Amino acid sequence: MKFLSIPEDVELEAANALKAMLTRVPAITVEQLRRNVADGKHAPEIDIVAEIRIGRRRHTIICEVKSNGQPRYVRSAIAQLRDAQDTYTPGAILAVIAPYLSEDAQRLCHESGVGFLDLVGNAYLAFDSIHIDRQVATKPAPESRGLKSLFGPRSARVLRKMLEDPGQPWRVVDLAEDSGVSIGLVSNVRKALLEREWASVDADGLVLSDPDGLLDAWSADYQVPAKKRFDFYTPLHGRDLQDRLKQIMSSQNGSGVVTFSSYSAAQWIAPYARTGTTHLYADAGGLARIRSELDLATVPKGGNISVIVPKDEGIFMDLIEPATDVICTNAVQTYLDLNVSGERGVEAADHLRRTLLDWRKA
Repeated sequence: MKFLSIPEDVELEAANALKAMLTRVPAITVEQLRRNVADGKHAPEIDIVAEIRIGRRRHTIICEVKSNGQPRYVRSAIAQLRDAQDTYTPGAILAVIAPYLSEDAQRLCHESGVGFLDLVGNAYLAFDSIHIDRQVATKPAPESRGLKSLFGPRSARVLRKMLEDPGQPWRVVDLAEDSGVSIGLVSNVRKALLEREWASVDADGLVLSDPDGLLDAWSADYQVPAKKRFDFYTPLHGRDLQDRLKQIMSSQNGSGVVTFSSYSAAQWIAPYARTGTTHLYADAGGLARIRSELDLATVPKGGNISVIVPKDEGIFMDLIEPATDVICTNAVQTYLDLNVSGERGVEAADHLRRTLLDWRKA
């Protein structure tokens, strides 16, 4: 019984890709390859069955094809293959095929002892004397667009809110209200998290089940959300500069916001690497204020103040105050910014994550 209809062209392309992969191995002879195979009323239908020979030894490979290769659907495919193996082809080699299989989906197959193949070129199959293991760096356009949307500036509000306390359950309406975004956007984020198995749903609502997996993927795909970026020079240094920034931060409210970011935020919340540049996020009002009060001059290089005006001012919704009148981006945002700021930034990001974002300690 099939619970999800797979487009004909996806199944056909999957069958062709499997045959091409097998025939490239000189030791393998493909004797027969069938699609949509059913054996009796009660046995589950199998998307692809390949009968192959290696010398005198014959093997059967049964494949489940999914049009979506995210872990949630791959887990379902593995269960269907186990069922088919038990009722129809004991001892068969199992494989999942999809247009694209994410790293998490591939890991799930490995852990389950199931082979895989995607139409981008990733493949793994190990049996008898055969070992096929191929990885490609390419991500298909739909997957790239999906991650770009999930990690976009407004969706980031939702993710930062959930990562504040991964064990907290959320209703869609409450999460939308606390994040300052629409219910529709939260619903889209919810769907993406569930598909990738970074979240689960219990009786109380949506909960992050794999916050580390989410943060790993986000940091790998992260781009600083800069609408504008400025490099300035100020004659102020050391304590004088810090005191002046504290004065600015102590009197800011709805508009004219300035906050420490990147290395400068990390110096307050998880000190590790020092830099001669002060890193800030600011809105338009905050930028005008620090330009005036810090006597800033625009310079092409050699500046000591770096200011980013973000694309989405939601970044100012979850600021923290680790010391009196010291306003910083929260730990998640600081980690992401550090992680793309160069080799020393990666080291500082790793230190911050071990110190503040090790949810396994909870």
